[in-house]
Amino acid sequence: MSPVVPTSRDFVREQLRARMTLLLLVAIPVFFVLIFAGVLGQFSKALGGTLQTRGATAISAGWAAAFLSGTLAFFMVSSSRGADRRLALAGLGAARVALSRISAALVLGLTVTAVALLTLWLRSGIGHPLHAAVAIFAFASIYIGIGAVVGALVSDPLAGSLLVLAVFSIDAFSGPQMTSAASAVGSYLPTYHAANLLIAAGGGLGSPGGDWTAVAAVAVGALAVALGAFWLAARSRI
Repeated sequence: MSPVVPTSRDFVREQLRARMTLLLLVAIPVFFVLIFAGVLGQFSKALGGTLQTRGATAISAGWAAAFLSGTLAFFMVSSSRGADRRLALAGLGAARVALSRISAALVLGLTVTAVALLTLWLRSGIGHPLHAAVAIFAFASIYIGIGAVVGALVSDPLAGSLLVLAVFSIDAFSGPQMTSAASAVGSYLPTYHAANLLIAAGGGLGSPGGDWTAVAAVAVGALAVALGAFWLAARSRI
């Protein structure tokens, strides 16, 4: 068996061992779908956007996955940098540590996606469940990249977590249909196309092929960047 598999399993167990993490896996999706959706809808209406209640509820499930995945990825890097370097020096190597870390992050992202999807389904139903699942997982994957990069570059936990939150806030409140200028500004943000897919899936509408292509490219790119960030954090310093 590759050493990546048991190491990834240990990394997942490490994250889920904390009771607070398990609580947040349930509480954050519920909060976002039940409460944050209303905030998004009111914000959109105040700024001349066109985001409707059903779309706001659907996209909030994506933001729940993004917030949790980004935060977990950040702390996976920032709180384990020393341990990962010792693992690499002990013979596992920085590349295998990085592969183990991103595998664990993806497992957690899938878990967050499942919880967010279930919460959305119980709250308002889903027009296209499979499309919604892919879109929510895309949110999680993109923010795994963002959280890992911030964790690799910022050593202070408070400053780093605030930076992840700042990126999240700008991204969330500049998304599609949020403001009258969202199509011009928001289209350059990482989750813009994933948000389009999720809004359409929540309402049972079709999604343009261009959005699927863009989402795949951004998600794969974010995971590649995350892998590089995990490797950067694990490699030894001379």
